[in-house]
Amino acid sequence: MTDSAPTTAGSQDPAPRYVHVAFPIEHVALVTFDRQDALNALNFALLAELTDALERLDRDPACRCIVLTGAGERAFAAGADIKELARQTPTSLTVDDEFHRWERIKRIRKPIVAAVRGAALGGGCELAMACDMIVAAEDAQFGQPEIRLGVMPGAGGTQRLTRAIGKAKAMELVLTGDNIGAREAEARGLVTRVVPAEATLEAALALAGRIAALPPVAVVAAKEAVNRAQELSLEAGLEFERRNFFLLFATDDQQEGMAAFSEKRPPTWSGR
Repeated sequence: MTDSAPTTAGSQDPAPRYVHVAFPIEHVALVTFDRQDALNALNFALLAELTDALERLDRDPACRCIVLTGAGERAFAAGADIKELARQTPTSLTVDDEFHRWERIKRIRKPIVAAVRGAALGGGCELAMACDMIVAAEDAQFGQPEIRLGVMPGAGGTQRLTRAIGKAKAMELVLTGDNIGAREAEARGLVTRVVPAEATLEAALALAGRIAALPPVAVVAAKEAVNRAQELSLEAGLEFERRNFFLLFATDDQQEGMAAFSEKRPPTWSGR
């Protein structure tokens, strides 16, 4: 399965193709974005393709978990496309509303595992944090260097980084533009695990494969509840968790899972 880039009005030639989708493992989609000549910098066209690809996979019953990675070894994504951003104005950013794609990525219901090698800076760090888990190579670097360009993070960096590693360290990184390495990111709770660089994609796919082998409706409900823990009060979060827990008792997978446990056999999940 491969995604085509959008075309511009009145043009017969497709725009450059930045995003590729494959299914290397049953029920696991591998999404690779590729602008290696620009260290996978996130321009608006790439983000458009990426958002469309993720939304298609979210609707595809054959997909139960997604691995997201940047092509090459030097960078997951070194940031936004600065040449493109430099041309923007408050009016163009508001009217064109290219940043709405970040909210659409957040709304993807199926779990997304980021496989990060090299630089994940600025928009690249924000994209990794928009995923549900991060498998980082030992050579990975994370940071929000926007302050050095006279701006600040604008795609979730101040909010997600603060929730992940705490106010004090997030404030330091945002206000200085400094980076942290993979080991420190792991120690501070930003990444799920750190692996040797050459094993990054394999480890991310293995993690996604484990998740994809579990009941998909329950996985979606559990992801939703964990994400709400960062947004709701404890009381509201517990109420949301309990509602999702109760609703899962209307699924075939709940009946199958508990029957298989009682009968001491492996369950067969239908996703219903």
